[in-house]
Amino acid sequence: MAKRRSLHYVTPQKLPLTGGADGQTRVNYDQIFDEAIDRLHTEGRYRVFIDIMRNKGAFPNARCFHGHNGPKPITVWCSNDYLAMGQHPKVIEAMENALHDVGAGSGGTRNIGGNTHLHVELEQELADLHGKDGALLFTSGYVSNDATLSTLAKLLPGCVIFSDELNHASMIAGIRNSGCEKRVFRHNDLEHLEELLSAEDEATPKLIAFESVYSMDGDVAPVHAICDLAEKYNALTYVDEVHAVGMYGKRGGGITERDEAADRIDIIEGTLGKAFGVMGGYIAADTRVIDCIRSYAPGFIFTTSLSPVLVAGVLAAVRHLKGSSEERDAQQAAAASLKAKMREAGLPVMDSTTHIVPLMVGDPVRAKKISDILLAEYGVYVQPINFPTVPRGTERLRFTPGPTHSEAMMDELVAALVEIWDRMDMELRKAA
Repeated sequence: MAKRRSLHYVTPQKLPLTGGADGQTRVNYDQIFDEAIDRLHTEGRYRVFIDIMRNKGAFPNARCFHGHNGPKPITVWCSNDYLAMGQHPKVIEAMENALHDVGAGSGGTRNIGGNTHLHVELEQELADLHGKDGALLFTSGYVSNDATLSTLAKLLPGCVIFSDELNHASMIAGIRNSGCEKRVFRHNDLEHLEELLSAEDEATPKLIAFESVYSMDGDVAPVHAICDLAEKYNALTYVDEVHAVGMYGKRGGGITERDEAADRIDIIEGTLGKAFGVMGGYIAADTRVIDCIRSYAPGFIFTTSLSPVLVAGVLAAVRHLKGSSEERDAQQAAAASLKAKMREAGLPVMDSTTHIVPLMVGDPVRAKKISDILLAEYGVYVQPINFPTVPRGTERLRFTPGPTHSEAMMDELVAALVEIWDRMDMELRKAA
């Protein structure tokens, strides 16, 4: 069974103490912090942020400032700007217009001066996208999950949350911050979920929280089957669609739109920073839920609202993708092509029915080394994915080909990977 993702803080078993000049015993804070970082280095999990600048209108081409030789051209293979909407002329024009019309910032919280007409328009568009009565904007997808789940459960006396074991860290944080009881079911395991649901009292408020597309494996939740169980056991449903909105469905409403299940889901959560290419998060639900979260969630109430410049860009992206499937179709074709090329070359690409292309490595040190070689020698930027984002022993490289990745780029990438696999004496499984 895969271990559920969390932040996995390690508290020192024995507090390091030193003697002060005044004779008093003092906590050695520097040693605590040094040891915490040293553990990450030892396990091969220390995260290095690559310093890049994307080239407007030329994505996935970018410039890398990582190293001592100045900027060099690279190809980005790990961006969550899945459809390159962050580079789309309509989005850029809308943001430029908003900057000139209303200025840079929102000026306050939504309650105090920060509720611009652009915010209202975007919430209406998102509610329409999911067929819901209303929507509510947050500053990020993480905040929307954390704030909504923690607040929702507190409003339901005695609530029990049923959470897929591979749910995102933001969902786990929200559930933890709610203080309510939780039950973790095995990933996409309907029998286990029903076993847990059936063990609870009929009068207990229940909430099933899951993702539609799981971003590290690229698999999809059985949405209708989960809704069947929710209806059977009188549970609310909460689905995280951050890796699906904009990507699936006739208008980009996600897996719930594609599978015609949106009307069976109580709360749909999404992001504005992936397929829509800008920044922010949101939920869509009926007016009662929206009003409760708007009125009670500290993560919504006590923070400056999104810049209207960002909101204008998202508004343009959402409206465009409601009427255009060109970007989605091109992205799906690119993902299918890259998977096929990797399989043909014998690379251990994991099974995935979505746009995500995970390549199994199985060791954090090797994953980091492959990533470093790709960047330094081939100008290919892909980030290694290690524990706790994925379980130990399943470390991988996660590729997100998009509509702007050419066949030539894919061929060059696969050739580089094969050469590195051979250099590091890693097994290739040639296609039959």
